[in-house]
Amino acid sequence: MAGLQQTNSEMILLSWVRQSTRNYPQVNVTNFTTSWSDGLAFNALLHSHRPDLFDWNAVASQQSPVKRLDHAFTIARQHLGIEKLLDPEDVATAYPDKKSILMYVTSLFQVLPQQVTMEAIREVEMLPRHARITREEHVEVHEQHFSQEVSFTFLLSSSCSKVVVSLPT
Repeated sequence: MAGLQQTNSEMILLSWVRQSTRNYPQVNVTNFTTSWSDGLAFNALLHSHRPDLFDWNAVASQQSPVKRLDHAFTIARQHLGIEKLLDPEDVATAYPDKKSILMYVTSLFQVLPQQVTMEAIREVEMLPRHARITREEHVEVHEQHFSQEVSFTFLLSSSCSKVVVSLPT
């Protein structure tokens, strides 16, 4: 039940982010890992609710991912009271930590307008599953699948004299 509640919370949060950043063509948030590493999503999310705080084009076109992330975290701290919970260098990676990003985006969700339309939720539900799966979830599913194959092989080998099973590479 907790997993289902977390999934629903993540879906609502992802729907809110996508709805908020819809007007930013450079931003396409499909998960809580890789979609955030270039810093554009954080800045677009802030700018969509508070365009008075900074010039979007200046941030989007002229800065490195680390600088864009630092910009977003600084703006959120100075103008929204959200502590700098993340280091830009930790987010500007191939696979940022999902829980850390979820925590930070949840902090933004708590202080920014929270309207989420059913259309935005349906849009997230329609995203291909692979777009929403993080690297960690992929590894976990693969390990679980491998574990089931090993268990299956053990059951077969204990009831038969000879079993040949080829495991995926």
